[in-house]
Amino acid sequence: MSRSLREVVFVDGVRTPFGKAGPKGVYAETRADDLVVRVIRELLRRNPALPADRVDEVAIAATTQIGDQGLTIGRTAALLAGLPKSVPGYAIDRMCAGAMTAVTTTASGIAFGAYDVAIAGGVEHMGRHPMGEGADPNPRFFSEQLVDGSALVMGSTAENLHDRFPHLTRERADAFALASQQKYAKALANGQIGPELVPVATRSAEHGWGLATADEPPRPNTTLEGLGTLKTPFRPHGHVTAGNAAGLNDGATGCILAAEEVAQELGLTAGMRLVGYGFVGVEPEVMGVGPVPSTERALARTGLTIDDIGLFELNEAFAVQVLAFLDHFGIADDDERVNPWGGAIAVGHPLASSGVRLMTQLSRQFAERPDVRYGLTAMCVGLGMGATVIWENTNWEGAAK
Repeated sequence: MSRSLREVVFVDGVRTPFGKAGPKGVYAETRADDLVVRVIRELLRRNPALPADRVDEVAIAATTQIGDQGLTIGRTAALLAGLPKSVPGYAIDRMCAGAMTAVTTTASGIAFGAYDVAIAGGVEHMGRHPMGEGADPNPRFFSEQLVDGSALVMGSTAENLHDRFPHLTRERADAFALASQQKYAKALANGQIGPELVPVATRSAEHGWGLATADEPPRPNTTLEGLGTLKTPFRPHGHVTAGNAAGLNDGATGCILAAEEVAQELGLTAGMRLVGYGFVGVEPEVMGVGPVPSTERALARTGLTIDDIGLFELNEAFAVQVLAFLDHFGIADDDERVNPWGGAIAVGHPLASSGVRLMTQLSRQFAERPDVRYGLTAMCVGLGMGATVIWENTNWEGAAK
């Protein structure tokens, strides 16, 4: 039996405003699964041409799959969102790249013909469920020296990356962090960030009901001088601070993926087309270098080069991780193609949800840039991995990139 693969398109993506994790955060008393439900409902509301019973799968990622992030959250969120009981769902975990993996996994099923339409996304409520909560790492990891002891502390892995590449100074990291805050503030003022946000009803036993409509983490008044005064919590006299790294955050994301022919049949607008992807493993103690080999793999398997990429959405878990990527590929720290609307240092990084934030922003940037043909979303992943997905602009008008 012969099969032909189908083109897969990213139809639409939305996210909740991202909140600060902890008892004072906007989502402190809001359930994680309710954040996902809000995202799924909003995707269907914004895309009325998609009948709910045409959704073939719901894949939702969470890094800490317990409590209100457990119980096969893709299935439970689908039921809570009001999708037909015939729509299946599942949970997925690849730490920070969870939502990205939910996209590539369901997209592969669409390309193969197992699905026509899927919803993929992720959620992380780091205030309720800190990374690693309930985990029981096998003692062999350390007794047999399979990994360095710093591998389980993400901030320490970023310090290790500074050690490996000493030219990636704290000063460069701070300058990159400041630029992220400034680009985010400019994009917000220009209305480029905001349309993808889903207002979320929040509750507080003390203050009653509220409505989250804007991201909580950004610090628009950041200065280079202020960044230089911050402590280095992972190492005395180190490089990584709360200012040049993403914070601890709560939030959810989701997107609609479809076979291109099905999107056309239903009258759905395609924002971008999947070209290819790559996942790789690297030394866990320097996990931040992961996007370099994953991007090399994705480029090699799609027949593209780094020069073909006109827009980059790189997750800013730590500034040093992005700088390592840029240096490897010969890209300037302030290249306007890189995170043009700012990144996770400003907006936050609710672990498993962030991959779809990157994709949603890239899709919206493509709509503004018909001169750009290819874009790339990439991120480092805990325990030593890298993830890269390459997309083609469906609005491309045939210019250089």
